[in-house]
Amino acid sequence: MITLAVDAMGGDIGLDVTVPAAADFLRRHADVRLILAGDESRLRAALAEHADIAAKIDICHASQVVAMDEAPQSALKNKKDSSMRVAIEQVKNGTAQAAVSAGNTGALMATARFVLKTLPNIDRPAIAKFLPAANGHLTLVLDLGANTDCTPQQLFQFAVMGSELFGALRPQSSTARVGLLNIGTEDIKGTEAVKETFSLLKNSPLNFIGNIEGNEIFGGGVDVVVADGFVGNIVLKTIEGAVKFMGGEIKAEFQRNALTKLGGLAALPALNNFKQRLDPRRFNGAIFLGLRGIVIKSHGGTDAIGFAYALEEALHEAKADSLNKIQAGIAQKLNTEPTENA
Repeated sequence: MITLAVDAMGGDIGLDVTVPAAADFLRRHADVRLILAGDESRLRAALAEHADIAAKIDICHASQVVAMDEAPQSALKNKKDSSMRVAIEQVKNGTAQAAVSAGNTGALMATARFVLKTLPNIDRPAIAKFLPAANGHLTLVLDLGANTDCTPQQLFQFAVMGSELFGALRPQSSTARVGLLNIGTEDIKGTEAVKETFSLLKNSPLNFIGNIEGNEIFGGGVDVVVADGFVGNIVLKTIEGAVKFMGGEIKAEFQRNALTKLGGLAALPALNNFKQRLDPRRFNGAIFLGLRGIVIKSHGGTDAIGFAYALEEALHEAKADSLNKIQAGIAQKLNTEPTENA
C-alpha cells in the first residue's frame, strides 16, 4: 500500500481543487491511501460529498496556510504548522512515501529542503519536469527555477540525478541520453560555466550526447536536458506562452469567416485529439530532485484534473522506488569526481 501526503490547502484554489482531485484519484487506485493535511473541520466538510472513499483518507490537522505570495523564509520561520510543512513531515517520518503540494514554489522548496535535507553529494535540489516530445516521447528538463546561478559541478549533479530518475521511471528505455542546453552544439560555445560543465559531462560515465539547442527539446533525440534554473525557467515559461499564443491564433483563424468556420468543423476531431494530447494538465507535477524524500509540485492554478495528474506523478515515483535508485546512482557516479580534458 502506497501512502501519499497532500497539502490540501495549497494553491490558488485550495480545497475546491485538492479534495475532488484526491477523490477521483483514489477511485482509480485501490492500492493507495492519502493523508490530507489542512484545517480538519473544513476538510471534513469538503469530504462529505465523497463518502465512498472516506476509508482511504486520513486527515492530519494543520492550523496554518502558506500564502501564494509569502516569502520563503517567512513561511519557514512563521508557518511551522502549515499544511505544506505538515504534509512534508509525513514523508520525513515515513508515514507517506511522497508529498504533493500546489502551494508557493519558493516556500515549498525551502520547507522541503529544511525538513528533508539534501541527498549525500548533492549541493542543491533542482526542479525537474517531463515535457512532451515527438512520437510520444517524454523529455526530462532540469533545473526549472530552483537555482538561478549554478557551478559546473552542480550542473553535473543535476545531470546525474536526471539520468537516474529517467532510468528509474522508464526502466524499459536504454541509458538516458543527456544533453546540455546551450546556444549552439559546438563545445566552444556558451558561458565559461557551461563549457566547463560540457567537459565534466564528456568525461563522465553518463550517456552524454553533447550540447543541444532549445529547438531540440521536443525532437525526441534527448532524454534529459540540463540547464541552470535561470535558463530553465525562461524556457518553461516561453513554452507555456508559445502554446497559449498558438492555440489562440488557431482558434481566431477558424473563426475568421464562414468558410474558415466550416473548415474548423471539419477539422474539429483532429483538433480535439491534438488538444487532448498536449493538454498541459496531463504534464502537471514538477519533481524536486536531490532531497531525501519525494516532493511533487503542482501548478498553483491547476484544476482538479491537473492536480490528479500531480498525484499520479507522485505515485509513479513511489512505486518505481525512484528515490533509492537515484541515491544509488549518485553514490556510484559522484564518489569519483569526473575529470576534465587535459
